[in-house]
Amino acid sequence: MAAEQNHDSAACKRVDDGITRVFQLLGKRWSGPIVAVLVEQPAYFADLRRAIPGISERMLSDRLAELGAAGLVLREVDEGPPLRVSYRLTESGAALEPALRKLGEWAKTYLPEVSGCPETSLERPAGARS
Repeated sequence: MAAEQNHDSAACKRVDDGITRVFQLLGKRWSGPIVAVLVEQPAYFADLRRAIPGISERMLSDRLAELGAAGLVLREVDEGPPLRVSYRLTESGAALEPALRKLGEWAKTYLPEVSGCPETSLERPAGARS
């Protein structure tokens, strides 16, 4: 015999739709680091690849396309020679900076430290552009 639970549906909490959408996009592997690099400054494809160790060209291209489709990243072609493609955050992408900084601070406090490159943090040296 199955035990019955007596509670109204309002007692069951649902995840906020905004949080769901954010993590569907930025929760994918590599998306957060790509945005974090672009928060600092626009970057060429090759520079993004170097800044994010372990990401393949295909994955970087796929994630940039997804971030572009979501309206967070703009792709700009610099006519050559040589032909180069650069990426920068849109206004809505740049608006993620405060949230990313807070998440970084939270991680430093509550997540165990992992070995990595200190230059990938969102901390800027004094005098750096905003």
